[in-house]
Amino acid sequence: MAQKDEAVHDQLAESLNDLFTSVSTMIKSQLQGTNNELEVLEKMNERVGEEYKGMGDVASGLRVFLEQLKSKGGNFDQYVQQIDAIEQQVTEFEAVVSMLDKHVSLLESKVLSVYPHPPHPTS
Repeated sequence: MAQKDEAVHDQLAESLNDLFTSVSTMIKSQLQGTNNELEVLEKMNERVGEEYKGMGDVASGLRVFLEQLKSKGGNFDQYVQQIDAIEQQVTEFEAVVSMLDKHVSLLESKVLSVYPHPPHPTS
């Protein structure tokens, strides 16, 4: 009976050893998989970081370009004001021309009412 108990004990110990080995292998595989995922994530983060750095460089360049445009655009303010003043003067001039045109038309109609046929110039 001692031999039987020892055989059962050996078989149980061997089964437990196989179980622990299998569990250990499974855990190692899961940890390796997690480690691989973390390595991929790290590489992706590095790549995204490089992209953002490049975008930051572009944004910085655009900021400098915008500041240059603003400084150059400030020089045009005086010309824009002059153009606005000319535009106002042209609008006023057009109003005066329109009034003169109406006045000339009125005078022309009065002259035609007095002299229905204009005299022919003599040569």
